[in-house]
Amino acid sequence: MVFGNDYEKKMMSDINITPFVDVMLVLLIIFMVTAPLMTQGVDVNLPDTESASIKSSEDPLTLTLNKDRKVFLENSVIGIADLDTKLKNIFKYRKNKEILLRADEELPYGFVIEVVALVKKAGVDKLGMVTEPVH
Repeated sequence: MVFGNDYEKKMMSDINITPFVDVMLVLLIIFMVTAPLMTQGVDVNLPDTESASIKSSEDPLTLTLNKDRKVFLENSVIGIADLDTKLKNIFKYRKNKEILLRADEELPYGFVIEVVALVKKAGVDKLGMVTEPVH
């Protein structure tokens, strides 16, 4: 393209990037606000261990036990008396019967084992225990 005068050259070199910067800043703010919301499940104080993480082909269900002895299946509160029946119904037609157990470190060992026994009674083949890595 041949420019006829200096005015046309000046107009082509002055590209306004302000709208682009505005859009980028809005996207940055959106990601900064939504990133903390992407954490999984109920907040519990997990015990620290030095074990390595286990890879899985499917996302297993998450069973969470908080320090108040409330049982959460994914993000829904469920009574411990209904846990066996609920898990049997969920895993009735599932090929992989896997659960990840997130238990607060302040819970008594007996309560955690009681829940593990109910999970095994429901027919779950694999039970993984979620922990925090040692810092």
